[in-house]
Amino acid sequence: MKKIILIVILFSLGSTFAQQDSTTVYKKRVLETTEVDFLTSYYSQEGDNAAVTGGIGTEKLTDFTPTIIVSLPLNADDVLTVDAGISTYSSASSSNLNPFDGSKGASPWVASSGASQQDTWGNVNVGYAHSSDDRNNIWNANVSFATEYDYTSVGFGGGFAKLFNEKNTEVGVKANVYLDTWSPKYPTELDTYVQTNGNLNQGFFQDIDIFDQNGNASSAWSPVAGFDLINDKSRNSYSVSFSFSQILSKKAQMSLFFDLVKQEGWLANPMQRVYFADVDNYYVGNANNISSYTSSSNRDVFQLADDIERLPNSRFKIPLGLRFNYYINETVSLRTYYRYYYDDWGINSHTANVEVPIKITSKFTLYPSYRFYNQTAADYFAPYEENLSTSEFYTSDYDLSKFSANQYGFGVSYTDIFTKFNIWKLGLKNVDFKYNNYKRNTGLSANIFAIAFKFVMN
Repeated sequence: MKKIILIVILFSLGSTFAQQDSTTVYKKRVLETTEVDFLTSYYSQEGDNAAVTGGIGTEKLTDFTPTIIVSLPLNADDVLTVDAGISTYSSASSSNLNPFDGSKGASPWVASSGASQQDTWGNVNVGYAHSSDDRNNIWNANVSFATEYDYTSVGFGGGFAKLFNEKNTEVGVKANVYLDTWSPKYPTELDTYVQTNGNLNQGFFQDIDIFDQNGNASSAWSPVAGFDLINDKSRNSYSVSFSFSQILSKKAQMSLFFDLVKQEGWLANPMQRVYFADVDNYYVGNANNISSYTSSSNRDVFQLADDIERLPNSRFKIPLGLRFNYYINETVSLRTYYRYYYDDWGINSHTANVEVPIKITSKFTLYPSYRFYNQTAADYFAPYEENLSTSEFYTSDYDLSKFSANQYGFGVSYTDIFTKFNIWKLGLKNVDFKYNNYKRNTGLSANIFAIAFKFVMN
């Protein structure tokens, strides 16, 4: 499974106001001075349902993600934000795009040493925001670019927010477009089959013995009838988001949101194998170990793919949610979140999150948290060797399976409004550290560490 779980830490700006004397009107700047955020996260996971090897095999993955965000006040009303980061990962599962290039025996339980074992994702996002003189109207726009091993993405969007009722109420709308292009990578045996017109004596197949499910040598293997590489290399996403927030009292605040998301193009992952229940199996490696192929103790046999993942070329998503925050006293606050998600692939999900910030001193705050998630399976999901070749769409990616997950977190925040600690011309304003432990009932588990530093220009 190629997935990288993201960790986001949000910082809020203070409210703005105008000061007036008998002759001149003054405006407070939206952002008083340049702010610089350094964020870093480390993610590691373990599991046994790798999509690259058809729903079985190691899902071991590590990911390191450093990010820098610079917010620059252009004048009293306008702010330019540049968000740049990389994500570098090492994945045992995606390494098995070509499991036959390592010194160890090919196996879904053994990482290969191929180019797909590790990769670096890079992203740059530039945003611009303009506030009206009374600070009740905020316009924003953004452009972004991202690139990875097998795709590039260009994005752009904009939004508008309106504050009224003495700034106790806010409504907002924003829209984004992402235009992605695949540079598709395929399982080695399928790619070679197409490139050699099915000649099992050329390329990867040369000098490799193929066995049937009884351990007998055989040259009868082939992908499903009509197999070909993908033609549509686009994957585009369009979204519109609506939000409403309201200060209910001196202690309570709530917000509502919902999104409309449309995706079009090649939405399946060409790296991910599928094995069918109604198609004979073929293997390479040690024929004596075919009977134990699905065991993690197996280290030297690999099943040739029947096909790659196939999914519809469109997907419509609707997430909608609610936030409610309550100030209990000077020490304890409550932050809650709920989201319902629906899409036309058959997935429905519920997310509930609670966080309890506990202020232990004027500078230090602890915030334990808990998150629960569950979802139904996509209409096209089936585990290893349970899909049928007669179906139009199929996948064995457990991200699209039925599962529930629990995440326990703990964080600590340090705040110094006087920025006494300085590096060059930057004063340290905040440090936030958080740890999360994530577990699915399918066996996937992960640990996430994140730290963020906020500096302001002195």
